[in-house]
Amino acid sequence: MTEPAYAGPLQGIRILDLTRVLAGPYSTMMLGDLGAEILKVEPPGVGDETRVIPPYRGGESHYFLAINRNKQSLVIDLKQEAGQQVLLDLVQHCDALIENYRPGVLARLGLAPDRLLAANPRLIVCSISGFGQTGPLRDRPSYDIVTQAMTGAMSVTGEPGRPPVKLGLPMGDLAGGLFAALGILAALQERQRTGRGQIIDVGLYDCMVGLLGYLAELYLFTGQNPTPVGSGHHTIVPYGAYQASDGYLVIALHSGSFYRKFCEAIGRPDLASDPRFATNSARQQHKDLLNSVVAEIVAEQPVASWLELLERAAIPAAPIQRLSDVLAHPQTQARQMLAEMQHPTAGTLPIIGRVLKFAQSQPPLAPAPLHGQHSCQVLRDLLGYSEEHLATLLTTGVIKDQQHDAQTGAQDAPGGES
Repeated sequence: MTEPAYAGPLQGIRILDLTRVLAGPYSTMMLGDLGAEILKVEPPGVGDETRVIPPYRGGESHYFLAINRNKQSLVIDLKQEAGQQVLLDLVQHCDALIENYRPGVLARLGLAPDRLLAANPRLIVCSISGFGQTGPLRDRPSYDIVTQAMTGAMSVTGEPGRPPVKLGLPMGDLAGGLFAALGILAALQERQRTGRGQIIDVGLYDCMVGLLGYLAELYLFTGQNPTPVGSGHHTIVPYGAYQASDGYLVIALHSGSFYRKFCEAIGRPDLASDPRFATNSARQQHKDLLNSVVAEIVAEQPVASWLELLERAAIPAAPIQRLSDVLAHPQTQARQMLAEMQHPTAGTLPIIGRVLKFAQSQPPLAPAPLHGQHSCQVLRDLLGYSEEHLATLLTTGVIKDQQHDAQTGAQDAPGGES
């Protein structure tokens, strides 16, 4: 018998994905990149809300395409009892279920964790929500900006004296997705020992509080709230973006040795021996003065000259690149961080590549699925549903199938719009 093609370290793991928008889909995309089989369950209508976020290519949203590769899409109406039964049938064949409904929603649908575990005692149930399943804020709706505001992230972001701004990347959602994937992997390992499933509660609030790290400890040490420092650092100087004669670059002198090497490289060894700047504590005490001196020096030459000089001295520095620069950079190409795939309606699709590199050859990435592309296929092949049963489910609207709709002329809102 021919061995199945290598799909990654999680080959043989099947995950039922009831998530939508960003945190959950990002988590399952990471698990899919590692070789897990992802069955994405979407509601009728437009499905995952990100399917209707423009711009579109071939009727598909850039947002949805970006975070839903390596998945199969099943459309199941969980508001119908027959749809709940379909889900319970799937649960019996899956290793984990991940969802990001508001706390209590699945229970009201009759799909509380205890019922899911009754159907499959080895199941790992992972719930992602804004504030977790407990606490006074458990029922409050949340998006990434709410998480950033509530967890102090916005209070330390931006320029001093300016209105609060959020991080440019949705770190609350991305962190939630990564922590959820980490929790599922840990629970799979635990199941190897115990033979039992597990319930994982991931709150985006907790994830961002957990990422406060040394800033939280700084407050706990001093009793003083950290404030925005722009591109600078709360405890290290020089560190941040400096304006050269033709643009900006960042310089990060994280240690005394880097600072001394920097002073030698720019021809100012006196700055290293000056007692006001000789130690990091002294530099922090006189940071405004030192930063103004460094800024004046950096302004004398163009970015490229500084980067060449600092690279020769092995000092951490970089230009501030736009996304177009990043995606065209030789390092991005060398690391295969920009890939291509063929999508049935969007055509040749450029997409960000896998982050983790394993020694074994990695299989090609599969494009994000069409809405309901695999409903009948999965229910037929995995659950053994008969054609008569599938026909009944389709007729009653319990499931939708993209191929069936294409043949009968039925469709959701055209062009990805709702």
